[in-house]
Amino acid sequence: MANSKDAPRILCAGIIVLDEVFRVAQMPPVDTKTDASDYASVGGGCASNAAIAAARLGGRVSFAGPLGEDDAAARVLAILAREGVDTAGCVKLADGRTSVSSILVDDSGARTIATYADPKLLALGPGDVSALVAKADGVLIDNRRPAFVGPIADAARKRGIPLVLDADKATTLDDPLLRAATHVILSGESLRGTLPGETALNAVARIQSHTGGFVALTDGANDVLWTNGGAVQAMPAFKVKAVDTLGAGDVFHGAFTLALLEGREIAAALRFAAAASALKVMRFGGSSTAPTRAEVEAFLAKAG
Repeated sequence: MANSKDAPRILCAGIIVLDEVFRVAQMPPVDTKTDASDYASVGGGCASNAAIAAARLGGRVSFAGPLGEDDAAARVLAILAREGVDTAGCVKLADGRTSVSSILVDDSGARTIATYADPKLLALGPGDVSALVAKADGVLIDNRRPAFVGPIADAARKRGIPLVLDADKATTLDDPLLRAATHVILSGESLRGTLPGETALNAVARIQSHTGGFVALTDGANDVLWTNGGAVQAMPAFKVKAVDTLGAGDVFHGAFTLALLEGREIAAALRFAAAASALKVMRFGGSSTAPTRAEVEAFLAKAG
């Protein structure tokens, strides 16, 4: 069904970044130099990475996010175009600078990220929200650009279509994006920052009781936790050798959204997403190594 006319139409909205990624044996100490064994210049940002993942898995995908009017913008938009992602919903600020990250990935697969975000972009809103959402079967947003995605979330809820929130950044229980989303997926770092001192099980249950919708937690090699109002359930993560964890959560979100819109049951959608994420971490290169649908299906067939 790869990118066929019957494939779900997904709007991804939020942060977009140019990632300059360096592979190193280990994280260097302060005030030293180190050699990199590999390098990649790739598209980055939660929603942007999810858009690439969903497109590679067969979705018809569009992306909307704030950018500057600069070389970095041209580069990330070209990357999305090569993946078949429609970027007509992006908004450029003439005197703004597109977000850029410098990223070190070590031999364990862990990463250290420094990101520059132009403050002017943080206040930028979307264009014609009705037009953006009108043709989408579902929407995926991140919480890194709330001023931009807030109106999109409102429009999605008014249309009654699934709205998946990648809660990548620590937030508060009164965050309107949590309330707007039909499906919330938090990272371990975000969950611990949102409800410090809570166990993962209690935190997931507490957020679900507050929002009333589906809530899940992804936390690296740990179990995926999720609930839709009953007991919190756990799904083991696939055990793989991590080479590069950069973008793994974003791939999970893109794959989950696509699987959800294809009509899969929640457990099956989570397993599909976990397989896509596992394949991503086995390869260096951030979003550029997001898997294809054939790869995910082969991985699942082998896993049994």
